[in-house]
Amino acid sequence: MDEFDVETLAEPALTDPVLVEGLPGVGHVGKLVAEHLLEELDSELLARVYSEHFPPQVNIEDGRAKLASAELHAVEADEQDLIVLTGDHQAQDAAGHYRLTDLFLDLATDHGVERVFALGGVPTGELIDEYGVIGAATTDALADELEEGGVEFREGEPAGGIVGVSGLLLGLGARRDLPAACLMGETSGYLVDPKSARAVLETLEELVGFEVGFESLEERADEMEEVVQKIQQMEQGQQATDDDLRYIG
Repeated sequence: MDEFDVETLAEPALTDPVLVEGLPGVGHVGKLVAEHLLEELDSELLARVYSEHFPPQVNIEDGRAKLASAELHAVEADEQDLIVLTGDHQAQDAAGHYRLTDLFLDLATDHGVERVFALGGVPTGELIDEYGVIGAATTDALADELEEGGVEFREGEPAGGIVGVSGLLLGLGARRDLPAACLMGETSGYLVDPKSARAVLETLEELVGFEVGFESLEERADEMEEVVQKIQQMEQGQQATDDDLRYIG
């Protein structure tokens, strides 16, 4: 296989498409949003991207093996169509991140994309109740639009910048004069976080102009809430044990 192998599966006519990236990351926030969009809206698989920069493995679905890849889906939305980029993996090496992101941007602009939204999570290091959305943008106009949509811009956050494809879509997009922004939902960083994904999705809805239901995300959030409660109970039990040991000592 070559460094990249693009399998083109469809060439639909799209209306002012926006690229929306949701690959695995902190809290799986972006990936959850991408998966939810594909569940809730009409979509068509545009292309699969295979690369030697992905992990050397196959994914198993119902006993069938599939080589690791990223996928681009055309999604019909209300005001603007979407091209949703998702998959189970990111590149394993720095050069791969750059080259894959360049390829994703090539494919997106070939379909007429003129704006990019990368999605992800920003870790708080603790369990939270209220989920804000933090943003970064490559142009003043896009930053103003995000602020009007309730996105926060915080000095020094996210600490360490934005890594992986999400960050490079902004950096490489700017070099192409392609406006790009990253929407990052606050999340503990410990668990898959459907509540953070919903906060990001609601923001994206307003910015792009579409509506989706949230029932399946709510169900996943309820499941994760049970996990969180069990973790908190374990922590409380451990704290009680530590207190007893200090008393005995």
